[in-house]
Amino acid sequence: MARQIQFDTTGGPEVLKLVEVEPRAPNAGEVRIANKAIGLNFIDIYVRTGLYPVETPSLMGSEGAGVIEAVGDGVEDFAEGDRVAYVLGPKGAYADGITLPAEYVIALPPEIDFETAAASLLKGLTVQYLLRQTYAVGEDETILFHAAAGGVGLIACQWAHALGAHVIGTVSSAEKADIAHRNGAWMTIDYTRESVPDKVREFTDGAMVPVVYDSVGKDTWADSLACLRKRGLMVSFGNASGPVEDVNLAELNKGGSLFVTRPSLAGYADSRERFEMMCADLFDVLISGDVKIHIGQRFGLDEAGAAQQAVADRKTTGSTILLP
Repeated sequence: MARQIQFDTTGGPEVLKLVEVEPRAPNAGEVRIANKAIGLNFIDIYVRTGLYPVETPSLMGSEGAGVIEAVGDGVEDFAEGDRVAYVLGPKGAYADGITLPAEYVIALPPEIDFETAAASLLKGLTVQYLLRQTYAVGEDETILFHAAAGGVGLIACQWAHALGAHVIGTVSSAEKADIAHRNGAWMTIDYTRESVPDKVREFTDGAMVPVVYDSVGKDTWADSLACLRKRGLMVSFGNASGPVEDVNLAELNKGGSLFVTRPSLAGYADSRERFEMMCADLFDVLISGDVKIHIGQRFGLDEAGAAQQAVADRKTTGSTILLP
């Protein structure tokens, strides 16, 4: 028997239940992975609360790392005993193990351990498309990145710094500001007591920024637009404070012919070729040391609800993982 987290109805962290199940053998094209570490992401909270609708009862989580323990017919790229990570596949990562199509699995280089992989694959691939594809950040550019001390933010600060960019990061405390600075942020803004647009104007001598990366959503939408220079790009890639609603397109004109995009990882890693390319880019910066993964919190599988609540309350720094 194996343990997994499931929920029968959407709601608070209390709806998550740890149950015992019989592990499913892989069908053709699938592999069975024994989890060694499991990634926890804000999207998991969106699913649990119903912001991202799923049919219930449902499993939880879509990112982890471990060892392949069984291979289905037709799988040629993986074998039993391979060290791998996975993301974007069917729900069920919050478990001792998972069976899923091999197309969502990537081989792990020997230099990358299981915890680092589980803490960084979804977040790191998110940063890859944000900085390298949605807006190709260049040397000496100044960018604004919200939640700079979070799991995605810390990766973004380091990666952008390695690209030669200057990151202005928003944070909620002096402690988080220090963490962001130590991970490559050029300047930080405490949004709880400072005006983000005013500080961006100060830091850029009035020029503002060409791109804003915003995973907060509703609470920061107006300020994010106000930080852009003419024809700047607003990248809204999350809803930590709630979804952005009632968007007035005239505001984009008023701000100077601004652009807005709402990207997703699935929208960029939409083929095996692109998925492998993005993973290779991420693995390169991890192996080189340009990006180091900060795992701020580790919870047991039976503490999944408490772990999600800590993330939702913004009481965490860096990445949070579950250990089976």
